[in-house]
Amino acid sequence: SFLFLKEVDWEVELAFVIGRRGKCIKEEDALSYVAGFTVANDVSARDWQMKRNGQQWLLSKTFDSFCPLGPALVTADAVKDPHNLGIRCLVNGDTVQSSNTSQMIFKIAALIAWVSKFVTLTPGDVFLTGTPPGVGVFRSPPVFLKKGDVVECQIDQLGSIINKVI
Repeated sequence: SFLFLKEVDWEVELAFVIGRRGKCIKEEDALSYVAGFTVANDVSARDWQMKRNGQQWLLSKTFDSFCPLGPALVTADAVKDPHNLGIRCLVNGDTVQSSNTSQMIFKIAALIAWVSKFVTLTPGDVFLTGTPPGVGVFRSPPVFLKKGDVVECQIDQLGSIINKVI
């Protein structure tokens, strides 16, 4: 069928939520717009990202049930340094990603400043910051999720979110 997904992949990511309205935000002021942080599993249908839909990646991340967040929103003042948190993903108990948010290519303030040049940010807007190495599509051979798999995404100070593939 049209929406059959064959190559579903995991991506643990640090997510942050905007807490107040802003446009053209200066990088030095950007962190004051963050309400808090949470854990994201940026589920990605790689077949839709790389083989269908003209290799446009956006659709591959927007199917129903994709991008679970949680387990809670940890307020920004409770996170000592969001750019120095252990970040991991386990599939069926095996660690498939393990890194630190210090390795993020784009820092939070830079993301806010860039996006706010084009879009007015409003409370509740969610940003995902990128994933560390270890996703299934780039393994040799590639590994994709299957029915019954359990994906656990963890970030130090923020908690863990566990999702079963159905």
